[in-house]
Amino acid sequence: QVQLAESGGGLVQPGGSLRVSCTTSGRTNSNYVMGWFRQAPGKEREVVAASNLSGTNTYYADSVKGRFTISRDNAKNTVSLHMNSLKLEDTAVYYCAARSGFRVETESSEYDYWGQGTQVTVSS
Repeated sequence: QVQLAESGGGLVQPGGSLRVSCTTSGRTNSNYVMGWFRQAPGKEREVVAASNLSGTNTYYADSVKGRFTISRDNAKNTVSLHMNSLKLEDTAVYYCAARSGFRVETESSEYDYWGQGTQVTVSS
């Protein structure tokens, strides 16, 4: 079992920056692909970014490419999402997720473990 806990959400103005982080605990000695998803009110959950263990294989949704960066600190069992040039449409609950294995997947159904989510609100 793996437990995930997100932190760092909040309110930010358009064009601003924010970092959300996720700390894993439990069976962290296994290889996990880590992903960030988000869900806005009335919308389906969507993938934002994902990374393999070493960070050599990453995925970004087109809507965040060039603005968001996923990074992992495996020594601290932490994965972060650095968000720049935030837009109103980035407002959502952001979830951290983990899946066993090496393959970077973009479907939420492929992920085994989930955090509770953290709210990110972009508003002037």
